[in-house]
Amino acid sequence: MNAEGDASRGAWLVRNRMTLVSLLAVAVYAIFVQWIWGWPTLFRQWLEIGIVPVLSALALLVATYFIRCYRIYDYFPKETRGRFLQLLRVTQVHNLLNIMLPFRAGETSFPLLMRSEFAVPLARSTSALLLMRMLDLHALFAAAGVGLVLEHDDLRLGWLLWGMFLVSPLLLFFLKGSALGFVERRLPEKLGKLLEDIEAGLPANAVVFVRAWLMTVLNWSTKVAVLAWVLFTMGVAPLGACFGGALGGELSSVLPVHAPAGVGTYPAGITAGAISFGASAKGGAFDLLASASVNAHLLIIVSAVAGTLLSIALSPRR
Repeated sequence: MNAEGDASRGAWLVRNRMTLVSLLAVAVYAIFVQWIWGWPTLFRQWLEIGIVPVLSALALLVATYFIRCYRIYDYFPKETRGRFLQLLRVTQVHNLLNIMLPFRAGETSFPLLMRSEFAVPLARSTSALLLMRMLDLHALFAAAGVGLVLEHDDLRLGWLLWGMFLVSPLLLFFLKGSALGFVERRLPEKLGKLLEDIEAGLPANAVVFVRAWLMTVLNWSTKVAVLAWVLFTMGVAPLGACFGGALGGELSSVLPVHAPAGVGTYPAGITAGAISFGASAKGGAFDLLASASVNAHLLIIVSAVAGTLLSIALSPRR
């Protein structure tokens, strides 16, 4: 009987391991936020900002998680077909671990989760993740560049330069074959299979690449615009500085010095980015910027938790 009970519990843990990991991550976040700030204090700050702006921004940020998930769903169609909600839960766990763990250690969870849940080889999912991160970084700069264009004296020239930067990944894609061929000629034959898995993680054709690129641009344009709007609503000026703050906060999360949950580093990134784009670093304007950066960071944390809870609620039982 004991053996049967242990086996039953073991099978239950295996079936529900993703849900348990998700719930654990959410619980850790809730305890962490209560320990650092206290939930009553946070609720009072959000009420001062306004319920409608906060809920609207939160809904848009959660929507970006669906865009990210669909990008992966479209990238691995054979492995993920008909399992979008399960993939959503995987991507949300990966996102939470990325936010929670320092030094980008959470990135390692993506290839492991994709292998365990969808049988995607590690090399293939790792190469796909690397490409997506490069597209993320490009799209992040492109979205923040809107702030520079808005503050530029010559709008036509500004939009022209921005457009050229926006489409630059399309030109790099066509160099993929030459680069892989160069590496293949210099690799030992034993590593040929590894190179094949890496190449399998890259877009097979320009159509697949363009779809991934467009979804990346949509995702980061939405997120940066929402964060810039939140900062502007809270009184940060000028508008270009709000886009710079959104860029600085997101860039801080990809640096090796990224703190767990971005505590300290994310608000500092917002502040530094906003000042670099023209915000005042003196007096009451700086105090306002500092408090706004903390509130924007809390909104990011809450959206990550809300997205994970939603993915758990929507994910079907297996």
